[in-house]
Amino acid sequence: MKKQDFRFFHRLRVRWAEIDMQKIVFNAHYLMYFDTAVADYWRALALPYEEAMELLDGDLYVKKATIEFTASARMDDRLDIGLKCARIGTSSMTFVGAIFRGDDLLVSCELIYVFADPATQTSRPVPPALRETLNAFEAGAAMAQVRTGSWTQLGTDATAIRSEVFVNEQRIPRELEWDEADATALHAVSCNRLGQAVATGRLLPATGGVAKIGRMAVHRVLRGCGLGAQVLLALMAAARERGDHEVVLHAQRSAERFYAAHGYRPRGEPFDEAGIAHIEMTATLA
Repeated sequence: MKKQDFRFFHRLRVRWAEIDMQKIVFNAHYLMYFDTAVADYWRALALPYEEAMELLDGDLYVKKATIEFTASARMDDRLDIGLKCARIGTSSMTFVGAIFRGDDLLVSCELIYVFADPATQTSRPVPPALRETLNAFEAGAAMAQVRTGSWTQLGTDATAIRSEVFVNEQRIPRELEWDEADATALHAVSCNRLGQAVATGRLLPATGGVAKIGRMAVHRVLRGCGLGAQVLLALMAAARERGDHEVVLHAQRSAERFYAAHGYRPRGEPFDEAGIAHIEMTATLA
């Protein structure tokens, strides 16, 4: 196998605790590496695994795992773990994987999963939506789509993700999360191929050509997968299209680097909002 055989890679560095007396990675850890890559693979599909499987009314169970060793990884090696879905049967799916150090193949594997009823662990047919998602990903298709619209159109989906992130995770009082601005804002919601809302944000009416973006939220499991960026860019495009020349937002300090990567710069001093540290950031719309 070669690197170009894979669309997806999970990257890691070998840790001291994974080395054996021969000063190489202990063989059992390679299965852990592949299992870690599988978890990241589902994120690449924009699927929060637990919730997605509940929606599909099933779960995946390992039927078979085989590994072939070519060379050993050592302490501090940077490894690229390639993974792809190679075949989908009636109730099973076969993944092939490979661990590379640079372009050198170290370890290859085959993992066979069976889609089954979680209660009885008896096999079920792979749901068409899951089959389509896997095939689309391997074909290079986008895994999430951003829709923009009014609160009437998107409020149900926006509510679901905002409630999970702001109310449940960040413990912002529910009465502070919802306001009258939702009725007049343009909302953006990113949904995966199962129709699950995974990210959202809103664009308020402009004042003097200055737009305000807010309520940016991404499903906890899927942060760092580019979904927030898709929502942000969609809202900025909408502001640009209506003639706004600047965007302002109140960024949580933990997200400051995210916004900076998209051209936002801090303005003024940090402040608290709903008990969370924020800073105002602005970007010019070219």
